Amino acid sequence: MRQPRFYVPLLIMVLAAAASAQTFRGTILGTVSDPSGALVAGAKITVRNTSTGLERSTTTDDTGNYTIPELPIGPYEVRVEQSGFATSTVSNVTVEVASERRVDVTLRVASQENVVVIATNLQVETTTNTLGGTITTKAAADLPINGRDFTKFLVTVPGATGDPSGATDSPGSFGLFSANGNRGRANNYLLDGTDMNDGYRNLPAINEAGVFGTPATILPIEAISEAAILSNFEAEYGRNSGAIVNIVTKSGTNDFHGSLFEFFRNNKLDARNFFNPKPDPETQFRNNQFGGSVGGPIKRNQTFFYFAYEGQRERVGLNSTARVPDPSEIAAAGGPTNPVIARLLARNPWPAPNRPLDPNDPSAPNLFVTTPASNDVDSLIAKIDHSFNNDNQLTGRYFYGTSEQSFPLAILAGNILPGYNTTTPTTVHLVSLSYLKILSSTKVNELRFGYNRFDEGFFP
Repeated sequence: MRQPRFYVPLLIMVLAAAASAQTFRGTILGTVSDPSGALVAGAKITVRNTSTGLERSTTTDDTGNYTIPELPIGPYEVRVEQSGFATSTVSNVTVEVASERRVDVTLRVASQENVVVIATNLQVETTTNTLGGTITTKAAADLPINGRDFTKFLVTVPGATGDPSGATDSPGSFGLFSANGNRGRANNYLLDGTDMNDGYRNLPAINEAGVFGTPATILPIEAISEAAILSNFEAEYGRNSGAIVNIVTKSGTNDFHGSLFEFFRNNKLDARNFFNPKPDPETQFRNNQFGGSVGGPIKRNQTFFYFAYEGQRERVGLNSTARVPDPSEIAAAGGPTNPVIARLLARNPWPAPNRPLDPNDPSAPNLFVTTPASNDVDSLIAKIDHSFNNDNQLTGRYFYGTSEQSFPLAILAGNILPGYNTTTPTTVHLVSLSYLKILSSTKVNELRFGYNRFDEGFFP
């Protein structure tokens, strides 16, 4: 019998009145001084994203300090100009998700050549006391993540530990991971700054848990730019007492980039399962994950697109042994005398024994059975970024995931019921719109709109 579907529409509209509001972007800040160490007021600071050409400017205040908030993550160049001094440029400045990158500059007198400094990005964090860590673009691409499921690398940052069950929502689990002793289901998941929480399980809605915790849809790893896992975070986030998982997806740049991939596992290439010894038939295991991505400019320095797709096709067999009545045993007992039992046995309610009876151990298994299972997943994400000008940016992102999983009904008690699988179709939609307006170097208005919907049905 089909169980009711769960519809969890979630509308989030956030109007941020200051630069300190919850964000998925980053900040460049610092202090400008002269060769004697005196602070320089009124210096012009210009930061430029070297991938998209986006530029933002401000000036230092009376104490020589400057702040440029709400910068899309990526590589930047910082240029400092002031009359009477040589222009100083700091390149290779990487802005990360929800982070502050400090760039202090010492100007030289005008008679000297312009100065170009290449930043190392290895500075000690001095602007916040947030704990946790950041999964960079390179780490997301290089880490050997089982199943290409981003939730597996959440435990790689300091202070995080995984749920002992090792599954997203298996019976007895308490969430994906715990940060610094907080509850596993007290975490807050954000995607591009908007809510990505499953209102039923309080787990990430994209990696919706299907049959016994197996992810029903996944966020393509190719689409992840960075993921910050924050604990002991600032009050701007709120909602939950655990960690903040702040994921930013990739955007297009002025250059076209793309990828194609396929990963596979096959029992023909693997060692035989220890619990599937000979002479029993070898259990099938085939898992293919494939997809690609493409991103680039629609209009250089102004409008960009990004698209990623990932599919999964899995066919496995789950084996078990059992002790079932042998026809000779039933005949020796005189056969069924009750007509109801006779009609039931006529329907062959269990598979026929395929192992010889052990005369020395009447309870020894006489049946080996393999029950097929399958998992078909398709996930895609599309993103558009548009700059009306340097102070007004619009971002739109849409995720769609769908799957159909079929697993044995008795997966926990011994899968000995071929043909009685649990089938779970799942569909997930997430839409996010973000409009950013820069009023001044210290005042930012941002309007975000997010809509999450996921449908899940169970068919025994």
